[in-house]
Formats: sequence, C-alpha cells, structure tokens
Amino acid sequence: MPAAAAPAVAGAQPAGPAQSVGDAGVAALQDLSRFQERTGSSDLAAVDGISGSTAMPGVEGSLGTAGSMDLYGSANTADTPVLGVGSTDPATAPTGSTLSDSPAGQEIAAFYRPPADLPGTPGRIIRSEPSHLAWSVPGADGPYPGVATRIMYSSQDTHGAPNAVTGTFFAARAPWTGPGERPLIVIAPGTQGQGDACAPSRLINSLASGSVQSGPLLEYEMIPASIWLAKGANVVMTDYEGLGTPGMHTYVNRVSEAHAVIDAARAAGALAGSGVTDSTPIGIYGYSQGGGAAAAAAELLGTYGADIAPRVAGVVAGAPPADLAATLRQVDGTSLAGVIGYALNSMRTAYPDVVQPVLDAEINDRGRRMLDAVAQQCVGETAAQFGFADTAAFTRSGESVSQIAARYPEVEAVLEENRIGRIKPDAPVLVLSGNNDDIVPHGQAEQLASDWCALGGDVRFDTFVEPSILDGAGLGHVVPMLGGTPTFVDWLDARFAGEPMEGTCG
Repeated sequence: MPAAAAPAVAGAQPAGPAQSVGDAGVAALQDLSRFQERTGSSDLAAVDGISGSTAMPGVEGSLGTAGSMDLYGSANTADTPVLGVGSTDPATAPTGSTLSDSPAGQEIAAFYRPPADLPGTPGRIIRSEPSHLAWSVPGADGPYPGVATRIMYSSQDTHGAPNAVTGTFFAARAPWTGPGERPLIVIAPGTQGQGDACAPSRLINSLASGSVQSGPLLEYEMIPASIWLAKGANVVMTDYEGLGTPGMHTYVNRVSEAHAVIDAARAAGALAGSGVTDSTPIGIYGYSQGGGAAAAAAELLGTYGADIAPRVAGVVAGAPPADLAATLRQVDGTSLAGVIGYALNSMRTAYPDVVQPVLDAEINDRGRRMLDAVAQQCVGETAAQFGFADTAAFTRSGESVSQIAARYPEVEAVLEENRIGRIKPDAPVLVLSGNNDDIVPHGQAEQLASDWCALGGDVRFDTFVEPSILDGAGLGHVVPMLGGTPTFVDWLDARFAGEPMEGTCG
C-alpha cells in the first residue's frame, strides 16, 4: 500500500549533523522537525520511536542519545491538554502532509486549493491540468497505456454541502476490446492514508513512494487502472473528500464517498475531450475502503446519481467494510490498526456534536497524539508506527474503542447511519470477500449481500477461498484483492456485453 515520500520540511536541522548521518538520518531529522513544528517541543528525549529506526545510530552520534522516542507524542499524563485534530484553535490543528517546497511542488499544491465559489451542481469540472503518469511508456501515438489529466470537480459532503474533490481521468490509447461503445471505469481507491500527500492523483506521478518508516511502496490502484486501460476502457479515479484538498479526509463515510464516486463519473463526462458521452457505459470498481465506497455509490445511484444510473452496467465491491462496528472489532490489533484513527478523525469531522464529546471524555493523551499523527500520514507510515496496536492503549478506561462505542447509543447511531445494506442497489453488484480476510470481516460482507437480496437487489456474492496466513498481518485481505482481479474484470466485461448475471439471491 502506498505512502507519500518524506516531504521537504521547513526548519530542517543544520548541515553538520545531517551530513554525518546520511540519507536515512536526514529523513529522521525531518521527522523530528515535523514533531517540533507540531508540538513546539525541541526536547529530543521527549519523543519516542525514532531510536528504533535505521537512522538513529547516526542521529544519536551527532545529537546525543535520545532514549525511547515516539513520534506521536511524549509521556504526558492523561489530563495534560493536547491540541490537535479536535482543537478549537485552528492554528494548532494539523493540516495534513505537505508537498515539496520546490516550485513544482508549490504549483501542484496550488491546484488542490478550491476556489471560494463552488459550482452548485455536482460533477462539474472546476479545473484540470495534464498529469504525469509514471506508469506509462512512450508510444508512436502517445504514452501507453494512456494519458492522465488531473481534475478538480464539484461534489457534496455527507450533509449535502458543496465541496471540491480531486481525482484523475485516464484516456486509454488502446482501442476498446469489447462490444459497443468504449466504457468508463470509475475506480474508488482502497485505503491510501489521511494526509494530503496520499491522494492517488499525486501518487501516480511517481513509480514508487515511501518513507524511512514505511519503506518503498507503490500506488496499487494503478494495477486495475492499467488493466482496464490496456483493454481500451477509459478510467477515472477519485481522491475522495479531503484527500489532497483542504479539510479532513472523510474515511469510510458512506454518503461522502458515494458522492465522490458518482460525481467522478459525471466529471469524466464534463471534461472537455474525454470522449465520455451521455451514452457511455459505466462500471464502478473498488476494494476495501474502495469496496465500501463502490457499494455505497450503488445504493445512492437511484437518488443522488439518477442521471447516470441507467448507464451503470455493474458495480464491483471487493471486501467492503459495510458494517463499521464489525470491522472496527476485527481490525483492532492487526497490522492496519492505525486506520481506526482515520475513521475516528473522519467521524469527528462529519459528526462533531456527537463524536467529539465522546472522544474528549474517553481518549487519553496518547490516543490524541495518535489521531493527530495519522491525520498527516499515508497508510504505510501508519502501519509502521501503529501496526498491531491495541486501541485500549489509547483510552482512559483501558477499554477498546469498539467497547467504548458500544456504551454510547449516539455513537452506535452514527455507525448505523454509515452501515451499507439498508438501501437496494440500483445496479447489478458483485460482492467478493476472502473467507480468511483478517482486516475486513468476511461475515459482514456476506451479510451485506444477504441484506441487498432481501431488498430485491441484483446481487452475486463470491467467496475467495484462501488459507489463513499470519493472521492479523493483512495477507488475508490483500490476497483476494490480487487473486480476485480476473473475476472482477471478467464480471464487468460480461455486464458490458449485456450477458445475464448469475445471481446468488436464491
């Protein structure tokens, strides 16, 4: 899974110590600089976690032994006030990962700042510009597999307020290999992170990205994108709300993500020269976070997306976290435990009057620092810093986050509001889940299909059979994504061809 490269940081340490620690040391010093900027502390001994990195032998030799260090905070008591994501002081709230201070980086960053006046109609193009697709090779007729355009388009947040969302449109170079008109594939990305630098429209500009903590990582959504481009389909990929653009990324928010996906399809048609018309067939694909977003979009096609619903041939929802309460219980303590921080940040942003008071009462200082940290991270860094964490360590009572949520009816109501499976999907849907998925529970994905069947939906549920390997490491979640790709592609191909679907609703 991808993570952004360590950005240039204002106020980095002087050249003397940096020269003595090498590249890894420079990166660690940049991490320290970010900590200092975020907390105002210059006490190296108050930070915990860098000493375990490969950079620290050189850093300690130059700056003195730091002892136990932790990038997400110092050893404060549970009652020490900590400003951050939930702060009422905007000057102290984290703003997300930053780009390079180079002119090119500043020019890209400017693209993601929305205008003051947003279009009132969802799916309108606000701005666009050519984008470099690092996964392309030169060809006689242009780059292969396609040409990328960075887009900003109008959408709506979970409460219906206008917002701006970014993404990428990919124009295929190859002719369409299937019958009929060239289709459009809308990709709802899986978990990228919560920092602005994690936006897929930024990550596609490099073959690989990473950090000292996460190591080299790839933008994995270019795998399905490249497959569809090679088959001659155009592709549009959303960044979702708040990923790249100002504000918090509304991770696993049912309505916000559905809006971003549906409006990406509209924006592709509104982009000049895209070739997407009012008759272009549409397929929607997503896995993990993206599977939930795709499933949520299928539910809202009949209302929010009624204008494009007749053209949606099918929706693929791989490993969808349809039931956030069940997913919260399972992911806790796994390699991706840190994504719980993404979800809490998302929900406290969308439902501040409900979620924020509960967090204020229940989350300890270490938990607050975790929330502040993950708000600026990509998923690789989050996994490196918070992988296999038990959320009981982040609460005042020592209970897990899921146990605390169960004590608050108002929080359970928010989770229920974001549960997918309460509205009949307005397109044929394939739901696929691994029987040993150790991140997103197989049972709740099966329940989603069952719920949709009961509502009269056109649904197929497939189980990807896999052995249990290193339970909690995430392999049970990743293997079905890769191994299920031929199924995803063949199923959508059949929908574009007009073949009848073999459903599993009985």
